[in-house]
Amino acid sequence: METKRNSFGGSLGFVLAASGSAVGLGNIWRFPYLAAKDGGGLFLVVYLVLALTFGFTLLVSEVAIGRKTKQSPLTAYGKLKKGWGWLGGFACLVPFIIMPYYTAIGGWVLKYFVAFLTGDGAKAAEDGYFTGFITSQAEPIIMMVIFLALVAVIVFGGVNKGIENSSKIIMPILIVLVLGIAIYSVTLKNTGADGVTRTGLQGLKVYVVPDLSGVTVKGFFTVVMDAMGQLFFSISVAMGIMVAYGSYVKDDANLIGSVNQIEIFDTVVAFLAGVMIIPAVFIFMGKEGMSAGPGLMFVSLPKVFLAMGKVGNVIGCLFFAMVLFAALTSAVSVMEAVVSSFMDSVKISRIKATTVETILALVIGIVVCLGYNKFYFELKLPTGSKGQILDIMDYASNSVLMPIVAIATCILVGWVIKPKTVIEETTKNGEKMGRRGLYVVMVKFVAPVLLFVLFLKSIGFLDWLLAKFGITL
Repeated sequence: METKRNSFGGSLGFVLAASGSAVGLGNIWRFPYLAAKDGGGLFLVVYLVLALTFGFTLLVSEVAIGRKTKQSPLTAYGKLKKGWGWLGGFACLVPFIIMPYYTAIGGWVLKYFVAFLTGDGAKAAEDGYFTGFITSQAEPIIMMVIFLALVAVIVFGGVNKGIENSSKIIMPILIVLVLGIAIYSVTLKNTGADGVTRTGLQGLKVYVVPDLSGVTVKGFFTVVMDAMGQLFFSISVAMGIMVAYGSYVKDDANLIGSVNQIEIFDTVVAFLAGVMIIPAVFIFMGKEGMSAGPGLMFVSLPKVFLAMGKVGNVIGCLFFAMVLFAALTSAVSVMEAVVSSFMDSVKISRIKATTVETILALVIGIVVCLGYNKFYFELKLPTGSKGQILDIMDYASNSVLMPIVAIATCILVGWVIKPKTVIEETTKNGEKMGRRGLYVVMVKFVAPVLLFVLFLKSIGFLDWLLAKFGITL
């Protein structure tokens, strides 16, 4: 049993580990297709404003709670304020639900990386390839097991030798790959079958320049809600991760400086993910190809790589290597949130806690994989879409539990223990807290209201209520 709590060796280790958590499939996969759907530049502007206000508020709060209590998400809230232990239970439940299906998706990424690595990129671009893979029984499970094993090995290594050291290696490689592919994407040019020549710079313009033509109040509201929902993925808040990582931050570290660096790191990578993907898709598939939604990465992009010719297989291999690194660092943080909770609540060693969580994630992950074949069914979700096991788990964690955790955190910090508790923790070494006034207003008033609206929309209640009263936005 660990008697002394481990900590990151320095601020760089914390920033890279936290950024590694933030820079995951949410940035590489979800951000570009939301940006494409929501008018490119308009989404970027809204997201940036929310990141500097709403995102900053939640990120500072969670990291400060972790460092102040030196506890995992499961036990931190109860230690911070008696009677609030239930919030820790919700905060720990989120990563517990996410881990199995995130591992399954990690297996999908691994499959595509192997396909391009072995020169089978052309096959990956064929219609039905992705569906054929996820509906097969054995291969998705095998890929998931390999991905889960990689994650478990890092978490077994602990805070310093595992999480911190791996982040210091993986994150610089990831950044180089993101930057390199983004630059290459912008320099591309292609003449389609219709005789129209499209360039990467034209695609970049579609991505960056806000398109306000035809934007309605309802459309803008959708963009704001999408950007807010994306923030949960992008900065890893409301899932216990930043509380866990904050608990490993030394008392003499500059917390605000680190949070600012994480914000910058995360936003830049999310933006570059769009630069990588959107111009390339625009060049080879036009604006229509950009409406592929969640299938953008696994269905549309392989076709784009195929259209690039021989070099496409190399670019595809590098791209999925980068996505694999991003998925790996995020999955490590999700597992660590659960493992640290087991360690603090049941007082067991890291080896035992990691073993238990790996077995649980494996068993539930297999069920998730079989949800596309043996256990296949369709359930209509409150959002109106139909989902399988993975979609239901994703909806429960991201659309229901995460907003609840975030709202409750704002109420706890804003009205129960008061914002000064967090402010004092972040400035206890004499640091200045920029955006201090903004933080107080956000955590007490703005963030809870925005989160509540997001929650009502996520569960379908807002749309139902508006329809009942005949209100159209």
